[in-house]
Amino acid sequence: MSQFVQIETHAEGRVRRIMLNRPEKRNAQSRSLLVELDEAMMAAEADDAVRVVILGGVGATFSAGHDMGTPEQLRDITPGPDAHPSTAINGGTRTAAEQRMLQEWHYFFQNTLRWRNLRKITIAEVHGPVYSAGLMLTWACDLIVAADDTTFADVVGTRLGMCGLEYFAHPWEFGPRLAKKLLLTGDLLTASEALDIGMVSEVVPRDELAPKTEALAHKIASVSTMAALLIKESVNQAQDISGFSNALNAAFSLHQLNHSHWAEIHPEQAWAIAGQDVDDWRSTGPDGRR
Repeated sequence: MSQFVQIETHAEGRVRRIMLNRPEKRNAQSRSLLVELDEAMMAAEADDAVRVVILGGVGATFSAGHDMGTPEQLRDITPGPDAHPSTAINGGTRTAAEQRMLQEWHYFFQNTLRWRNLRKITIAEVHGPVYSAGLMLTWACDLIVAADDTTFADVVGTRLGMCGLEYFAHPWEFGPRLAKKLLLTGDLLTASEALDIGMVSEVVPRDELAPKTEALAHKIASVSTMAALLIKESVNQAQDISGFSNALNAAFSLHQLNHSHWAEIHPEQAWAIAGQDVDDWRSTGPDGRR
């Protein structure tokens, strides 16, 4: 039974709603949550009744990004009897950069790519602040319905000293020059601005987010499953032929180089990020806000 992911079924099984369920932590992505999310996605993949998957979040925000220090996350990743089982596999027993690279490849990069390539149509239902790794979950989906209160930002450059996320879709989602600006400044992108650049599919009033998203899901669920699959695959292949997948792989390697840089400068610091070299990531958010 899932602890951090809530699962519902609608439209006689044709629509599967998967909700991040750590509202008290702004749906920060702990290891437990990410593993449960992958299990939920793969269960939807395996169920032939499911045609559309909605990915949303319970509480005030869709997701504020990776969990970087709650007690639950520290328990998950600290060696010992309470550690999450995933920390003992997929490179978890290796050391230094090799361990970090393998663990991030499996639990931040390949899982996101797997969700992007899910054989079902996926819709991100987002609201509130969607920061950093929250973008990864959003961008993995085929369509994005955003509440009008949604803001998007990647603050890993300005707050962590990192060159973006493990799943580096920024140039494809923002365009190259806006991607550079947003990564270098940590500035916010509003829902309407995201709609203008084609990053989101639709912007709706906050109180209409769930019903509007479900209406879209029901409409898509009526499309032939073969047609839906090949439409998705045609668009994804067009991206991949243009270099999308290779660009993701290349950027992931640069992300790991960035981690290794900070690990060498701050060997005492577990996260392999900038530390005191930039403003404390816990004190401020995009545009000076938490």
